[in-house]
Amino acid sequence: MMAASLLRRDKKSTAAHLKADLKRTDNSSGLRQLQELLDSVLHPERGSEPEALEWCKWLLAGGDGFDEFCRTVRSYDNATLCGLVWTANFVAYRCRTCGISPCMSLCAECFNNGDHTGHDFNMFRSQAGGACDCGDGNVMRESGFCSRHRLKTGENVPSVPRDLLLMSEMVLPRFIITIIQYLRDGYTEPESAADRDLQKVLQQLDLHISFLEELTKMGGAMRTVLTKILTNQQTFKELSMGARVWRKTGEKEMPKCLKSSVKYPQSVMVWGAMSAAGVGPLCFIKGRVNAEDQDGLQGVGQRKRVKLSSSTKDPSIMDTLKHKCFLEELLFWTIKYEFPQKMVTFLLNMLPDQDYKITFTKTFVQHYAFIMKTLMKSHESDTMSNRIVHISVQLFSNEELARHVTEECQLLDIMVTVLIYMMESCLIKSELQDEESNHHVVVNCGEALLKNNTYWPLVSDFINILSHQSVAKRFLEDQSLLLPWMSFVSFFQGMNLNKRELNEHVEFESQTYYAAFAAELEACAQPMWGLLTHCKVKETQEYTKTVVQYCLDTLQMWFDAIGFVDEPALNQLTFHLPLHRYYAMFLSKGVKCQGLDLDSLLPDQEMLMKIMVHPLQIQASLSEIHSNMWVRNGLQIKGQAMTYVQSHFCNSMIDPDIYLLQVCASRLDPDYFISSVFERFKVVDLLTMASQHQNAVLDSEQERPMLEGALTFLVILSSLRIHLGMSDDEILRAEMVSQLCMNDRTHSSLLDLIPENPNPKSGVVPGSCSFEEMLSAVADFKAPVFEPGGSMQQGMYTPKAEVWEKEFDPIMVILRTVYRRDVQSAMDRYSAFLKQSGIQTGNPWPPYKERTPLHPCYKGLVRLLHCKTLHIVIFTLLYKIWMDHQNMSEHVLCMVLYLIELGLDNPVQDDKVEEVSIEHCHDSWFPGTSLLSNLHHVINFVRVRVPETAPEVDGLFILPAYSPSVVSPQNLREAQVFSLVAERRRKFQEIINRSNHEASQAVRPKSSSSRWLPPGSPPQLVTEILEIGESMLSLLVKLHQKLSGKQNSLSLSWLAEVDPAHHAHGDGLTAIERILAKAATRSRHSKRCLQEICGKVCPPIPPKKNSPGDKKSMDKEERRQRARERQQKLLAEFASRQKSFMETAMDVESPETDAVMDMGSAEPLDSEVLYDCVICGQSGPSTEDRPTGLVVLLQASSVLGHRCRSDTPKRLPITDEEHIYPEDTCGATHDVRLSLMQRYFKDSSCLQSVSIGWDGGVYVQTCGHTLHIDCHKSYMESLRNDQVLQGFSVDKGEFTCPLCRQFANSVLPCRPGRGMETGAWHAPSNKSMSTLVKEVEDLQEQLGIFPVSVESNLSKEMESVIKDIKNTTQKKYMDYGKNPGSPDNDFLFMYSVARTNLELELVHRGGNLCSGGASAAAKRSCLNQLFHVLAMHMRLYSIDSAYNPWTRLTQTLGWYCDDERPEVPMLFRDVPSLLIIFILTMPQPLRKEHFTCVVKVLYSLQYTQALAALSVRFSREERLAWSRKNTPNSDKSWESLLGHMISELTKAKDVYDTNSEETLVLSSSVWSPQSIEFSLQQFCLPFLRLSCLLQHHLYGDSLPGCLVEEEFSLLAGCLGLAGSAQSSAACLEWNVNALDLISQWCSEEIYFVSDFLESLQSLLGQDPQWAAPRLLHLPDNYNTIFQYYHRKSCTSCGKTPKDPALCLVCGAFVCLKGQCCKQQGVCECVLHSQHCGAATGIFLLINASVIIIIRGHRFCLWGSVYLDAHGEEDRDLRRGKPLYLCEERYRVLEQQWVSHTFDHINKRWGPHYNGL
Repeated sequence: MMAASLLRRDKKSTAAHLKADLKRTDNSSGLRQLQELLDSVLHPERGSEPEALEWCKWLLAGGDGFDEFCRTVRSYDNATLCGLVWTANFVAYRCRTCGISPCMSLCAECFNNGDHTGHDFNMFRSQAGGACDCGDGNVMRESGFCSRHRLKTGENVPSVPRDLLLMSEMVLPRFIITIIQYLRDGYTEPESAADRDLQKVLQQLDLHISFLEELTKMGGAMRTVLTKILTNQQTFKELSMGARVWRKTGEKEMPKCLKSSVKYPQSVMVWGAMSAAGVGPLCFIKGRVNAEDQDGLQGVGQRKRVKLSSSTKDPSIMDTLKHKCFLEELLFWTIKYEFPQKMVTFLLNMLPDQDYKITFTKTFVQHYAFIMKTLMKSHESDTMSNRIVHISVQLFSNEELARHVTEECQLLDIMVTVLIYMMESCLIKSELQDEESNHHVVVNCGEALLKNNTYWPLVSDFINILSHQSVAKRFLEDQSLLLPWMSFVSFFQGMNLNKRELNEHVEFESQTYYAAFAAELEACAQPMWGLLTHCKVKETQEYTKTVVQYCLDTLQMWFDAIGFVDEPALNQLTFHLPLHRYYAMFLSKGVKCQGLDLDSLLPDQEMLMKIMVHPLQIQASLSEIHSNMWVRNGLQIKGQAMTYVQSHFCNSMIDPDIYLLQVCASRLDPDYFISSVFERFKVVDLLTMASQHQNAVLDSEQERPMLEGALTFLVILSSLRIHLGMSDDEILRAEMVSQLCMNDRTHSSLLDLIPENPNPKSGVVPGSCSFEEMLSAVADFKAPVFEPGGSMQQGMYTPKAEVWEKEFDPIMVILRTVYRRDVQSAMDRYSAFLKQSGIQTGNPWPPYKERTPLHPCYKGLVRLLHCKTLHIVIFTLLYKIWMDHQNMSEHVLCMVLYLIELGLDNPVQDDKVEEVSIEHCHDSWFPGTSLLSNLHHVINFVRVRVPETAPEVDGLFILPAYSPSVVSPQNLREAQVFSLVAERRRKFQEIINRSNHEASQAVRPKSSSSRWLPPGSPPQLVTEILEIGESMLSLLVKLHQKLSGKQNSLSLSWLAEVDPAHHAHGDGLTAIERILAKAATRSRHSKRCLQEICGKVCPPIPPKKNSPGDKKSMDKEERRQRARERQQKLLAEFASRQKSFMETAMDVESPETDAVMDMGSAEPLDSEVLYDCVICGQSGPSTEDRPTGLVVLLQASSVLGHRCRSDTPKRLPITDEEHIYPEDTCGATHDVRLSLMQRYFKDSSCLQSVSIGWDGGVYVQTCGHTLHIDCHKSYMESLRNDQVLQGFSVDKGEFTCPLCRQFANSVLPCRPGRGMETGAWHAPSNKSMSTLVKEVEDLQEQLGIFPVSVESNLSKEMESVIKDIKNTTQKKYMDYGKNPGSPDNDFLFMYSVARTNLELELVHRGGNLCSGGASAAAKRSCLNQLFHVLAMHMRLYSIDSAYNPWTRLTQTLGWYCDDERPEVPMLFRDVPSLLIIFILTMPQPLRKEHFTCVVKVLYSLQYTQALAALSVRFSREERLAWSRKNTPNSDKSWESLLGHMISELTKAKDVYDTNSEETLVLSSSVWSPQSIEFSLQQFCLPFLRLSCLLQHHLYGDSLPGCLVEEEFSLLAGCLGLAGSAQSSAACLEWNVNALDLISQWCSEEIYFVSDFLESLQSLLGQDPQWAAPRLLHLPDNYNTIFQYYHRKSCTSCGKTPKDPALCLVCGAFVCLKGQCCKQQGVCECVLHSQHCGAATGIFLLINASVIIIIRGHRFCLWGSVYLDAHGEEDRDLRRGKPLYLCEERYRVLEQQWVSHTFDHINKRWGPHYNGL
């Protein structure tokens, strides 16, 4: 009852009261009260309500506020580790220089506070979550700690006062048991509840667990308390089993929680596993299949699952899990509930506490088996795997800890057992070799366990602990671990078996091979590499011996289990032989690093013969796959062949296989080995002297690739030295060179393509060359360039010249290419290099490369090159090539020559072997085995078996065809019969029956060759004897003649001066010469023979048989030749067209063709302009009926609106303090000005006093090509019907120019008539200014009665173009008037289009006209045509003459005011706008004198405005001084005008008095006459530039270039304003008295002063100058952007966006693709691009470092402006290397933005459907 009273009091006083009670020495009453209170608060009936949590918080704090309590506890934090825990997708760092364990990671804060300059680090996105290791000396070096964790903080922290955490120790155990109680009650076994909702239970507990997590973050002091509670067995016992167990109402017997703690361990936690000790040979299936397995029968593909019977159970792993403390049970439930994220984080947050870490690790290991069982059942195995690894990687990366649990908890036993247990669940019978009698079991790659990589958490833990030397050594010493491990590996031996489809294509291509390759790499190879790293020194020899022995035993068991005798089964292929590869790699390591003797590790010959079969089968099958013999198995088989040699797999797959074959070849009989090779490659039947043969197993088109494959394989086998004596550095170099020779590579792709072992790339292996050093030794860096076409190059590495010359190794390239085309690419690059350096032109052959010497152990390999069988093959092939037999190729000859040369370069050491072989080979072809001596051995007769139909039978070159029995003995001895198969069989028998020596002599099957022919093949075989009479040398000489096409290509003199060193590079001739030279220098006998051969007059080359095949190839050649000629012609024609296009479009400065506008400027006056139509090809004028148009692209643009006053671009904000203010941009300023005017003046007048189009103006650009408008319509029709997916939308009128394929969306009609205005050519008239002014006025009067032309095709087209222009931009950029859609509005929009295009051209010319006429912008501009279209349209509007501004500019009238609002005063009007309005509304063509007159009149207005603006900026004293100056009243001196102006404006007392303080600040400098003159000129320059540009386009006047200082006077001169460079006022020409006019203009203004004082100055002082548009200034290092923005929350929705993006124009932060910020179905980036850039947006994607461009309804990936130190992009930040701004790229991006060329330069556009 006391509890009830306590509950009613407020929490704070209760807590304080209880704490005081408990502090006493006798605290029993306090304890009792507390317990009762907690009983009541934490009662399960009350649910997990927040109220209970509140109580706990107050109680912990003991009367203080909880936050206050947290702060106090934190001050006692003594942790020296960071230990920050993160979940998936968190961005962390890894520094290989500082890491001891490869798994080391740091949080961003610790990384940035540490010093890692120059280190090898990267940023990465965590996949599974992790924790920061800063401060943990076991995982990383202290030098890498951050400044906070470098100090041992623990030492100077005061000790914790006892009573601070007193309440925590009392309350928390009860809190934790409550959580456990919930977990127990909430859990239901999957059977009982189909919809078991574990999430619901977890959600209820969410607050509780978060609270625990909060506690862990309070630092070391609190963690110590928690550790005590979690690991205390006594507390657990009391609370878990004691009295405090509540019954739920209605429960009779045992309380539920007690039941659960008894029940679960029985049903859930007991499981049997194989004992590691008592395992018999695992490869066999025991008779019984467990009953529980019946459900497995519905497994993948209905294949029966197999269950291994385990002899005994291992008690230690099988024990019931009895929980002794909270921690154990918490972990248990964490596993049961499949690792909820919050629980995981809580358990990990505790890790900085050392005691906890050890206990937790032990607990984790105890539950390890249980974890895996849960994982296998889980539906969310991916998430669960990540969470498991998140925990385990923190525990096992620490060597100390790993060793501790290995010793105390049998971690290794557990892991191996669990792995085996896991794989046992998906074993099936192997079908390799003999399906019936095969006892071997393999994993089924179709099972989810393998397909989804469910095993990876275990394997990754296993690899992790094997990286610790102490643990690995334990593993290698312990036989009870190695044995099961080998059986585990044998589960993968022969998995994913392929059977060749011979009849029809497979229906379903299985993709199981992904799973198979991944499994072998992760589960077998990686642990193997892990173990190998610890077998590097002599002291570890024993380990290697043990492993090798186990491998051999397991292999023997495997051979027995699959029932293997001596031949592999036909048409079967598995790429997976991990046992072979374990054996090979340990052999290699033992010989290379540990000084072991190879022979001591090898088995007997019979075993070697067996071992070589399967790896050889793979090599032959690779050739078969590339010869399309497996084509019916689908693409996946090619995928397997590629994966097998791919860079991540090759060092664990093909390299060990080839090494193993090299070992076998060096120890087995070479004749046996060679004949095995040719038999496996199925080309035995081809190796006959006869011109025709039958091949039982290959089609004829497969023979050539298979023969090439066999020879190439022999070359690789005899020349590859990766495991036979190359040092690690040499290997790295060779790998690097071969990759660079195929293609130039980026740094990252090179890192990726070079196999990791034996050289780990991370960290430098002591004593070896680093990757970087090696790279700089073999390659040159090509900096990232930007091609004019816009394709961005990355920084590339390309081989140095000497590498091509001395190190290019085609054999290594062939071994390492995944795609066959790469070999060709390497050869092409090689020949390009030779051409360029002038070493050799023509078609080079692959160069021959000298090899590093063999390790003494492998000397036997050389015998391959010196065995008779190979020599017979070589001889036969040379003969066949010389005789032009079918299926021979250049590649075959090349490889044959390579083999000969290898043989010459590697002479065999011992000569004793030779005599032995001679005696029982009396009919053999060659006397001995040495290649050198066999080269000149002449072979006279050969007995061949040929089909009856063969030409030989018709007695071409035959001796009389006796049957063999009649042949005289000496002839028989001469005629050589050769049967590879028989030889090989004989050798095999010989070895098997070694004991029976006589038998070996007896087995000499003579007729065995016939046994290998298919029975009943149609043509009968007969034996013929050919007369040959050649030696290898003579054949080589003849081939030389054949290749060179000369009779005596090798003269005797050639031999005398030969030097083999000359012939490193060249074609086949060079190769033959090199071989002959080597033979001659190495043997006198060969030299003699050569001299004889060359001396003889060479017999004519045998006549070519014109077999149909040859004819075909002849025709092919001719056809090719003709096709080439046709192509040349076409190309030439195309080139000339292209040239003319390039000159107009692509800035090719050429004198002949200037811009399209100037067409016809040089022609006589009266001739019409002719246009070429690029569709129909006709040339003609543009007429009213059939108008011609320019191909144009219309686009809305806000580039002008983004200009600012200052030249320096705005900076991108990278802290919260920085901001970007958009108010000072050109667009914003003009908007403000217009709305100010609209407040005071008449709307229609306002709309003619300014220009719009700064934001969302329409820019028109052309590629310069013209077409008939009717042709264009039919072209669009055909595009519409075209089904091909285009990158543009035809319905929106988009198309590509038919000639240059530039993007366009409209056609601008060309005005019929002459080229330029006729008025342009009148001599400047001498009419006075006043007459001209009058004429202009009359012209404007005419406007009202302007005849609207008859409806012609031309006018229709002009109207449709106007419609297009209006549709280009958004409505809001067109309607600025009070009543939208009014003619005034339309009028404003029209002349603003002209203004926008003029202004943009100015910007493209660099903001001034100093550069003169030629410019890229001019080529794209079509202002002349555009002006006519606009003028045509604007004539529809007349200007009311009463309001015509012309009169107010040229006459002094009385000022009158309308009843409503007044007109805009002249001084507020925008002068360039007036100019464009006058020009567009006057009748066309306008005479030039009138144009000049208009410019002069407007210049005076502009000048007056400049004076007014200047006067506003003066201080009061200066103004007084100027107005009093007595200057002569001249209308051409600015002094007098300025004085007059000031005195006029001062009449209204307030004009100058507003904000006088501000003005003072502005004018801190004193105005000198020079500075006044300068600012007046600057003020008028923009107007002059526009007028000049307009004059250039309308009249074709040239624009001379000049210096910047001279620009003003030059432009004034061009425009006919008489003036001198000194004075801007001298250019003025007044029509009436200047002072009167100025007074009139001032009075218009003064009239309103009373209304709008504050706006007056801003309207008067408007500065017309703007700096060039710039994108934001970006920081140099990408990391600064990334760190600030990737966690920043979005301004509109407040969440952290998944894909944040930044607008590079205005700095806005937006969500890419975010659903949260969608408006009317449009995502935020697209919305922003419309708002900020009138549908053009440039966004930097923060998480990917790339830039995307949005243009209208399309978007494209532009690339990245941030590159790493090697000039490479890092898209999606996958590599996480530091990135730096590439200024060139950023300039190009800005340039494309300003010049509106995104559409032309970027090619890959796609629609975004508003989803970005």
